[in-house]
Amino acid sequence: MPDASAPQNPMHTPRVWALLGHKAGENSQVLALAEALGWPFESKNFSYKWYGPAVNLLRCPTLAGIVKERSSILESPWPDLIITAGWSNEPVARWIRRLAAADGHRVRITHLGRTWAKIEHFDLIITTPQYRLPVRYNVLHNKMPLHRISSERLTNDARHWQCRLDHLSGPLITVVIGGSSGPYTFDRTAARRLARQASALAAARGGSLLVTTSSRTPAPTIDVLCAEVSVPAFVYRWSKGDTNNPYFAFLGLASEIVVTGDSISMLAEACATRKPVHIFDVGEGENAMRPKSGKAHRTARNWLQRWTHVEAAHIRAFGYRQMMRFGPPRLSRDICLVHASLTGSGLAVWLGDPVLDNRQHPALKCRDQAINRVRGLFDFTLGSGTASIEAGNLSRLAHQSF
Repeated sequence: MPDASAPQNPMHTPRVWALLGHKAGENSQVLALAEALGWPFESKNFSYKWYGPAVNLLRCPTLAGIVKERSSILESPWPDLIITAGWSNEPVARWIRRLAAADGHRVRITHLGRTWAKIEHFDLIITTPQYRLPVRYNVLHNKMPLHRISSERLTNDARHWQCRLDHLSGPLITVVIGGSSGPYTFDRTAARRLARQASALAAARGGSLLVTTSSRTPAPTIDVLCAEVSVPAFVYRWSKGDTNNPYFAFLGLASEIVVTGDSISMLAEACATRKPVHIFDVGEGENAMRPKSGKAHRTARNWLQRWTHVEAAHIRAFGYRQMMRFGPPRLSRDICLVHASLTGSGLAVWLGDPVLDNRQHPALKCRDQAINRVRGLFDFTLGSGTASIEAGNLSRLAHQSF
């Protein structure tokens, strides 16, 4: 049986599996890293059992949480590298590594975000500030999540959609909407505020709005937003499996971008365009995202209005706030840490604040840092021919990245 810790064949390009789940943001980060590495990779998709979260709480290598008949086949030849994100695929990744080890094959696991199992179970964790992970030898602390934005993708998608939007006067302001997240609830009141503030921004510029929703955007909030928008606008309602989603096109066509503050992945993608980015504060009053924006003057709101179609979302948000306040940090995340980093570095402003003409665009090397750390997991030197090809790929990707 081969030694699992033995160096790889010096001419061997690592085999990569990208484990994908049910969250678009996590999948986007996994694919971003897989694509950026420049190595051939295979995507593995999974269907989960209704009691999957309970299985994941056990934090052990297992396939008990997935529906095997509706999931990708997991068999030899095993990968050299697994890229995964989110807690649903953690047990799967570790199960693959254990089974491969029994065959004498070593598998490295790179996890994006936060792990639920112990940190030492992973070869590399690429994380961002909101997860508040400790400093460890196998943890890379990046400022922002990885993204799939490139100038080529934005240009091509924008060209495809341009003719459909000729009736709108420019400049175009893109509004990217997420949904409820953790302690923050995107309800009809938030949708109304967003519509009014985004309309005011477009009116001040003499332009129009391009609005795109996501899988997490509650349908009633979209109806309210459409009713409240007071400038010319095109609204895209997210639809599962739609291959004509204009998300990247809207980013490419925008002169400025408004993003709801609940989605760090969408904020990362917006900032990657190098265009002015406005963060919309989903919360308000004492539950605002923006520091010190609401404690001095709580917004008077009718209690019944707050608990209509999104009662469950408000209850979950309240529970999450208590967990952030009293529970262990590893059980929650603080996205306000990312907001502070973005606004403090000049990459974004809060919606309603002026965009500085002399704003700086600090170079974020998150992708390059991630690539270097993943490559460092392999204790071999590529052959001269392979090395030159890989170096060329890395250089090309670096120039295409924002």
